[in-house]
Amino acid sequence: MGIVYYMLESKGRTILMRTISKRTQYALKAMLALGRRYRQGPALIGSLAQEESIPVKFLESILLDIKGRGLLESKMGRKGGYSLNRPPSAITIGSIIRAVEGPLAPLPCASETAFRPCDECADVENCGTRIMMRQVRDAVSNVLDRTTLADVIRESDEGRANRAAQENLTYVI
Repeated sequence: MGIVYYMLESKGRTILMRTISKRTQYALKAMLALGRRYRQGPALIGSLAQEESIPVKFLESILLDIKGRGLLESKMGRKGGYSLNRPPSAITIGSIIRAVEGPLAPLPCASETAFRPCDECADVENCGTRIMMRQVRDAVSNVLDRTTLADVIRESDEGRANRAAQENLTYVI
């Protein structure tokens, strides 16, 4: 199975995005949960796994990788666990996805951080496929690198509050 792409609408622009792995989905869920707990002390893996419905062993592996990329810190012992090492407003969604998935570019020749020319390409600078995939990479990066954990938490919380307000409305006829 190859990489699967889907269309993403953002601020009036349609961009092409590859699907993310379950590992990345879980990483985003965990980071959002840790973002909501920022400055409340470390979160236990077991509690986080239960609250976010993530298998514990899978979450352990994910958090270790993200910690290794410099986005988390951990504390051992009775009051230990994982926490963000900086405010949610300073962690972009792009940095989380890169920490788990690697470069955002759909092809190595379109990557800024892991550039590698395609074996069959005779003219990398003028390759039409590379030019188009760089545009895809730039559009995806533009959205993900401008969106922070704090932005997503705020939007999610506002959506929940609006839904709760709608559910509490009483209609009188």
